[in-house]
Amino acid sequence: MSGPRATPRSSASLAQRAIGDGLVIAVLGGWWLLSQEIPGFLLPDPVEVGKSLVAFFITPSLLADTVTSAARVVAAVVLSVILGGALAILPYRWPVFDAIVHERIKPFLNSFPSTGWAILAMVWFGTSSASVVLVEVMILTPFCLINIAEGLRELDVELVEMGGSFTRSRRRVFFKIIMPLLLPYTVSSVRIAYGVAWKIALVAELFGATSGLGYVMLKAQIVSDATTVLGTCFAIVALFLAGEKLVINPLSRLVAYK
Repeated sequence: MSGPRATPRSSASLAQRAIGDGLVIAVLGGWWLLSQEIPGFLLPDPVEVGKSLVAFFITPSLLADTVTSAARVVAAVVLSVILGGALAILPYRWPVFDAIVHERIKPFLNSFPSTGWAILAMVWFGTSSASVVLVEVMILTPFCLINIAEGLRELDVELVEMGGSFTRSRRRVFFKIIMPLLLPYTVSSVRIAYGVAWKIALVAELFGATSGLGYVMLKAQIVSDATTVLGTCFAIVALFLAGEKLVINPLSRLVAYK
């Protein structure tokens, strides 16, 4: 008897993975070759960068900075989804607020520069976690607002009206029908906010924190320590991938099955 044959789809998937892995190996090889010709403070050896990356998860002081940054990002994402969702639901529930939210608040949050938020947060709260979280929340909120507002526009109106015919309680309709229908958009908002949060976390911490990965990168920049700078960047990539694979993707699958 012959063994099971690989399907065209599985063969294509294996080929894609092989190409992707091969590209990564080629980039690492090219990086290593260049690092042999260029001074270490400009382009460090990938092995040294790898050691620096590992240090962020095993060295107590660096691990504390890593956990601090991760906690700030998680707090900012949660607050942004709550605030963005509340702003999106406000005009849905009370249409009189539509112009205020979509023509005043949303354009303001979308256009206000992130550097401005960082400087203001430092003036208001000094160098603290509150400053960093405020900057991240102000930048992430419009992403969540736009996404959840789009979900409200796409709601099945007939289903909502049918639910209203069985009860006079708007609260029950909201929590039993509208909220479940909004779950995919909420998870999508979490995914977007989580990705953007890591992009701005370093900037926020450079301006307004004395701890966290941004502060570590600032100290490395002062002494031209490119190894630590790259190690910090790759630590953020590792944290992002871990959060996406272990939390956000399972949430997406859970919502899809509901």
